[in-house]
Amino acid sequence: MTVLDELVAEDMVNHAAGPQGREGLGQILQTIEDDLGPISFEQHHLIADGDLVVQHVTMHGTHRGSTMPLLDGLQVSGRAAAWRFIHIWRVADGMIVEHWACRDDMGLVEQLKPA
Repeated sequence: MTVLDELVAEDMVNHAAGPQGREGLGQILQTIEDDLGPISFEQHHLIADGDLVVQHVTMHGTHRGSTMPLLDGLQVSGRAAAWRFIHIWRVADGMIVEHWACRDDMGLVEQLKPA
């Protein structure tokens, strides 16, 4: 998580909800790792224009916990999962200062629900 110190502003605004700032992003990433780790990313597109960077990515992992609100109440399945995202990052002075996201939450939940 120390890489966040180099890339993310301490007071980053996360418009995608959840905890705010660099510390909040770290908490979100740790929860995802705890619930779906070990995780890896497949990057499909990375586009930059001015101070904005858009990232289309699929996160791959294994369902090993259900502590994040999205997975609340779901029995741990141990199944592999792919979760698609589009992130928009605003960068100022070399640091990420704002974040927006569009996630395929329903697609993730469908993969993990009992058969």
